[in-house]
Amino acid sequence: MSVMVPLWQRPPRAVYLHVPFCRRRCGYCNFTLVAGRSDLIQPYLDSIALEMAAYDDLPCQVDTIFLGGGTPSQVRDDHWRQLAAMLHRNFPLSADGEWSVEVNPEDVDRGYLEQLRTDGVTRVSLGVQSLSDDKLRTLEREHTGQQARDAIQLAIDIMDTVSADLIFAAPNETLSRWKDDLASVIDLGVDHISTYGLTFEQGAAFWSQRGKGLLKTVGEELELDMYLLAIESLIGAGFEHYEISNFARPGNRCRHNECYWTGATYHAIGPGAARHLKGRRETNHRSTTEYLRRLQEGRSPVAESDEADDRERALEVLVFGLRRIDGVDRDWFLANTGFNLDDLGGQALQEYRGEGWLQDDGRRIALSRRGLVISDSLWGRLLAS
Repeated sequence: MSVMVPLWQRPPRAVYLHVPFCRRRCGYCNFTLVAGRSDLIQPYLDSIALEMAAYDDLPCQVDTIFLGGGTPSQVRDDHWRQLAAMLHRNFPLSADGEWSVEVNPEDVDRGYLEQLRTDGVTRVSLGVQSLSDDKLRTLEREHTGQQARDAIQLAIDIMDTVSADLIFAAPNETLSRWKDDLASVIDLGVDHISTYGLTFEQGAAFWSQRGKGLLKTVGEELELDMYLLAIESLIGAGFEHYEISNFARPGNRCRHNECYWTGATYHAIGPGAARHLKGRRETNHRSTTEYLRRLQEGRSPVAESDEADDRERALEVLVFGLRRIDGVDRDWFLANTGFNLDDLGGQALQEYRGEGWLQDDGRRIALSRRGLVISDSLWGRLLAS
């Protein structure tokens, strides 16, 4: 069976905008950002306008918009109004669309959230990370636990959907403290929770501090226990575990991220932003100043470009799909990629089934609980199939 238009050749229905501004860089962060450079916000807005103007398919109606960072909530007042108008003009949102903005708790006030809602934002993702003041200090976050609680409660009062990001396996963290953190955030009534084990990225301050013995990290066994506790606690509280790191109350899954996990195409704007259009993946320059310079000089901001063949793109769809707890449906995969899932995955899928890392009911395949906890080690072999 052939497919007329595979997923990676279909028109995009989503856009990601990277907002690179932060007050300061946290010790664990290796994201694309500039700290303490609010003077660059207007040049940034001018530059993303130039980037959007270079596309020949805009305006493009989309079903989801996601503003990530960095800290999008650093762009406020007149700067925010410019940004919102630009998005409305170039990426009009469908009637039932989802518009997400990442927000730090210390930036939250009623006026700001009401402005977001007025301009069409439907969902905020709060960078809570923890409600423990000690843990927040360890993570070098700027807000307190009380500020995070207040931000959550205010967001629930104003926004359609509220998500909270949480970090586990912080230095010196215990299982009982992580359990308390989870329970407290659940009790506050958020609609969605993302949980991430603390990672040590080369180039981040925590990487060098760990190398010097200045940070006491938790062991792999404790980190695994924390992840499994999150699954147990959140499912027990009525959340759906729908992706490796993501949990939602029924009807509150992040539709934008589902776009990534189903292999769909999407626009992406801003420094370090990675897009997937017409079978090609492109990534803009990570340096904000270089990104600005290139656009102001009339040059492309793209730093990397990859145009793979259909088989490689289908393998990507398989890998992204296995991040979803629902897994990948065989008939859906064939209809949307033109490839037989089992033929494509070959020996790797057979091995994963034999090891108990995959569940297979004949209709779909999905990671087992054992597969979930080692998922990062499975993708490379599958992509090389």
